[in-house]
Amino acid sequence: MATVREASAIAKKSLAMRDYLWPNAASNLWHRTANKGFATIPKTFPFVLKIMDEMTKGAPVSSTFLALWCSTWDNSYVVITNPAELSQAAGFGGQRGVHTWGGRMKKLQELNFIDIKPGKSGPMNHVIIWNPHVVLRWHHDVARTPGLVEASFTSLIERAADVGAQDMLTPLPSPAQPAQAPATSTPIAAATVATPSTTPLPPA
Repeated sequence: MATVREASAIAKKSLAMRDYLWPNAASNLWHRTANKGFATIPKTFPFVLKIMDEMTKGAPVSSTFLALWCSTWDNSYVVITNPAELSQAAGFGGQRGVHTWGGRMKKLQELNFIDIKPGKSGPMNHVIIWNPHVVLRWHHDVARTPGLVEASFTSLIERAADVGAQDMLTPLPSPAQPAQAPATSTPIAAATVATPSTTPLPPA
């Protein structure tokens, strides 16, 4: 895992190489400090989304999760006032688009990636997004959820180590309650684990 100083040196080297290969390209590139309307995502995200779709084979949820994530203000919380807009963003159009999107949302909730609360705009008005690293570790280490591919999970761990994503690597104290099946409408503990004996569980 690279230190902060090493990461800075790598970034500078990468920038120098980019500018050598594509001189004067900067004005045609997107940059978060120069443009509004961006979301922060972990560098592990492609691996996270891949695993999600493997866990929900036949009804992939990654596009729904990504659309939700891009609707936050870096606070892991989304207020849904227009389901049709989010369903379109997730790739579900037509008359059954909102219905299909709603099914994907419920699947994300069943798997503890999100929780949903009703409000004045309907039954899916308020959404919180739990840390997907913690959720996936719980599925892998405790729930042993079918569909979670070991090779993909190992790839996620490797990528997390490369980028210093400590919430995929750092052990936790033992959970306060015994292992249990995933429970909908309950938060995942906001922490990380290294072994099954120290995996955070959804509170009862």
